[in-house]
Amino acid sequence: MQTNNDHNYFNLIVKRQVFVLFFVYFLINVFKIIILHDRKKKKRKKSRRFKTRTTMALAATYKVVLGSIAFAIFWVLAVFPAVPLLPIGRTAGSLLGAMLMVLFRVITPDEAYAAIDLPILGLLFGTMVVSIYLERADMFKYLGKLLSWKSKGAKDLICRICLVSAISSAFFTNDTSCVILTEFVLKIARQHNLPPHPFLLALASSANIGSSATPIGNPQNLVIAVQSKISFGDFLVGVLPAMLVGVSVNALILIIMYWRLLSVHKDEEDGTGEIVGEDDVSSHRFSPATMSHISASNSMDHVQSSPNNINGSLATHLDSLRNRVNSGDQLEIQRSPCGSIDSNDISSPAQFSEEKESKTEHWKNKMWKLCVYLVTIGMLVALLMGLNMSWTAITASLALVVLDFKDARPCLEKVSYSLLLFFCGMFITVEGFNKTGIPSTLWNFMEPHAKVDRVSGIAVLAVVILLLSNVASNVPTVLLLGGRVAASAAAISASEEKKAWLILAWVSTVAGNLSLLGSAANLIVCEQARRAPHLGYTLSFWNHLKFGVPSTLIVTAIGLTLIR
Repeated sequence: MQTNNDHNYFNLIVKRQVFVLFFVYFLINVFKIIILHDRKKKKRKKSRRFKTRTTMALAATYKVVLGSIAFAIFWVLAVFPAVPLLPIGRTAGSLLGAMLMVLFRVITPDEAYAAIDLPILGLLFGTMVVSIYLERADMFKYLGKLLSWKSKGAKDLICRICLVSAISSAFFTNDTSCVILTEFVLKIARQHNLPPHPFLLALASSANIGSSATPIGNPQNLVIAVQSKISFGDFLVGVLPAMLVGVSVNALILIIMYWRLLSVHKDEEDGTGEIVGEDDVSSHRFSPATMSHISASNSMDHVQSSPNNINGSLATHLDSLRNRVNSGDQLEIQRSPCGSIDSNDISSPAQFSEEKESKTEHWKNKMWKLCVYLVTIGMLVALLMGLNMSWTAITASLALVVLDFKDARPCLEKVSYSLLLFFCGMFITVEGFNKTGIPSTLWNFMEPHAKVDRVSGIAVLAVVILLLSNVASNVPTVLLLGGRVAASAAAISASEEKKAWLILAWVSTVAGNLSLLGSAANLIVCEQARRAPHLGYTLSFWNHLKFGVPSTLIVTAIGLTLIR
């Protein structure tokens, strides 16, 4: 029996390799035929190649065909990371797409290197390191306690979850907030004997909405902030009103939709204890699934039954945080009623020494946490002052490393370098697809109907961003549309250009709430809730969809009127 299984496995491997070789052989032959055909028509097309930027023509035929194939391979592997014929994952898929763009001569190697946006990678790295140290400093434990502090019922909990999730996502990224707060939310729902799904929906949807307010809230905002050169303060002021109203409207929709469910008075369990102890806080490792809002629309089976299909990093159970302090039992010197000291209870010098060391370590821990919070506040102040965002985040992260005064390897290992590689591959692939001229041609068709100086134009632009974000995912959507939307708006005025960038940030982020598969934050909440020990709950695709569609449309529309 074992021999047959080995034989079948070997045959499967051989079939896959044969398919890959045949596919590569086919592409090489297509490549050769198109080049020969293109050379014959090169002279006739030469005079038509150079046009104005707004009416950029399609590239050479072979570049259009092969560039589209390379982009399609990237898209398939990004959306379906475990596709049966090539289950290599998103990161390898983005690198494969980048390699094909260079191999097919859609772009040159120098152009590929130039396409990698180092400021975005630096900002992404810095914010991940800062979030890791904030997690070690128990920031999210305190946020979890805030959810249940003097709670006044189910509807009050919904509002608190929406507010805490939105604010934490704006400054610590939406995916980090969802990873940490999901178990808190489940425990609160269980404590009050309430159904978990309204609270899980509040957490995921508010995290997406809240992350739209700052450049460091999510990856697409990082891209927009760096490319547009909009300062942190201007970005915050421009989107914050829409975010606050959006979170409030989102909470209101949840309360209206689940009014009956939230109004049922059930016997509550003992609510006086801690909702979550320190040891129950889950640590977070950044991954391509958790930082990039790639649509994993390969079906709900991948979400509910196999964590590997969401992302390899989500398949491993998140380790519990260790307390930095090993607190010992406090030794007391008991006195007799007459005030004399019982000789049996007098601590030895060794015990006094241990107690003193424990207190010293405790105060060192307190001071270290204070330093982490002060460095983070300093980083936010520097960002608000308009300093370079990438170097500000990197400086803050290295300051935390130095202040920790320990080997930084354990913390740096939690940074997902595969995510940084994913972005590198995506930058090159999208740049190659831009070189084909297809995005420009499609935008030239849409541009007259998508002007940001009139209501109908904003509506058309929002619909295009909303659909494209759910089909191609929001980060590639921003990379493909950002420059073109901004150039079109800049022809009107400088203020309209800024408004166009902020509209792109708002719509591409809120678009993630449309379905369970539209945002990595949604997938994280679903997976964390399903795998929570003793609290497991499966958030179904349809439960999310019937809330997600009206919430996304209403919140997006209201927010567009407040973007400045």
